[in-house]
Amino acid sequence: MKAVIPVAGVGTRLRPHTYTQPKVLLNVAGKPILGHIIDMLVSNSIKEIALVIGYLGEKIKNYVELNYPEVKFNFVEQDEPLGLGHAIYLASRYFENEDEILIILGDTIFDFDLSKFLNSEFTTLGIKSVEDPRRFGVVMLDGDKFVKKLVEKPSQPESNLAIVGIYLIKNPKLLKESLEEVIKSEIKTRGEYQLTDALQLMINKGEKIVTFEIDGWYDCGKPETLLQTNRFLLERNGTNLKKLGRFENVLIIPPVYISSTSKIENSIIGPYTTISDGVEISSSIIRNSIIGDDAKIYNALLDSSIVGIGAMVKGDYKKVNIGDSSEVEFY
Repeated sequence: MKAVIPVAGVGTRLRPHTYTQPKVLLNVAGKPILGHIIDMLVSNSIKEIALVIGYLGEKIKNYVELNYPEVKFNFVEQDEPLGLGHAIYLASRYFENEDEILIILGDTIFDFDLSKFLNSEFTTLGIKSVEDPRRFGVVMLDGDKFVKKLVEKPSQPESNLAIVGIYLIKNPKLLKESLEEVIKSEIKTRGEYQLTDALQLMINKGEKIVTFEIDGWYDCGKPETLLQTNRFLLERNGTNLKKLGRFENVLIIPPVYISSTSKIENSIIGPYTTISDGVEISSSIIRNSIIGDDAKIYNALLDSSIVGIGAMVKGDYKKVNIGDSSEVEFY
């Protein structure tokens, strides 16, 4: 089986980090988002992947080729942000003659049994119930099994079942034909060509589509959700304290990920903290945070923070002389 991963997004909600780094290469729990996804595919014997790249695409290409030599990658350029449907259409030359393909978004972490998902008899959409489905593609079912209708970002949703960004396509040729029709007919939602509209055309042409409830769905599109995903992965993976190395006068509160190439002294690290390669930390307390490669942090108290590659954070200590029954707050 082949997989298609669209990774051309600019990631505007994660600026300033995405000014210099593709969103899918941001670190969570010691590895880029994209790395966690590729690991899941490789563990399920998927060794050929088409990556739809755009913004800072050369960095993505360099990362995957260096870290996954056993995988065959095909790279497709999406020069304009014309939507997910357009991205998949550009990659269709790599899958149109396949019996089945997997499409998975490159900025989302999933926690579920992929092998069971891949064994589905029909074209299958990963879904999850959400409180506000207006931001997503929404699924309406015909009874308990088959999908009868799909709507992208409906203003008045008829269902709370959101498409979460993983698709098993059992008829890639029909998908390509439907994507061509969407583009040639200028079928757009909010100015973009949507994969959801092509899937609806497939249903109209007789394709049977079912759904699969996804247990864990972790979006990495905003700072707060990136930190939530980091927290989930650290909890899931656990912390082997014996592998963290020796640090001078450092208290570690699991779960954490700490690179063996980092240097830490006189500090408290964790919980829910990722310390990347080459980081230097001294006299600091850091929790629920992600610290990028080669960052330097001195005399700082950090919580719910993301520190970029090569950045420096310096703090200081306060002197107080406080009488009884007093209260002091520092901001």
